[in-house]
Amino acid sequence: MSLTVFDVLRRPLITEKSSFQNEKLGRYVFEVASEASKTQIKEAVETLFDVHVIRVNTLVMPAKRARKQRRIVTRTSQYKKAVVRLKEGETIELFEGVK
Repeated sequence: MSLTVFDVLRRPLITEKSSFQNEKLGRYVFEVASEASKTQIKEAVETLFDVHVIRVNTLVMPAKRARKQRRIVTRTSQYKKAVVRLKEGETIELFEGVK
């Protein structure tokens, strides 16, 4: 089963670290499909947001365990994350907040 452009990108990840990278370094962080390759991620970002991607770094975030109450242990599943670097001066409007 091949991934379409819309299946590759799942959602943007907005954290303190990713917000800093957006503002200062021109990098954007997405949760992506676990089967997606770097070239598929690059094509998806370029077609959906009409920007030029310079570099894509990917990493798999491991599953974590957390305790809700005394004996109840829950687990978060692992997911793949992509850090996308754009050409100098380009931005993605989705990430731009109140200025």
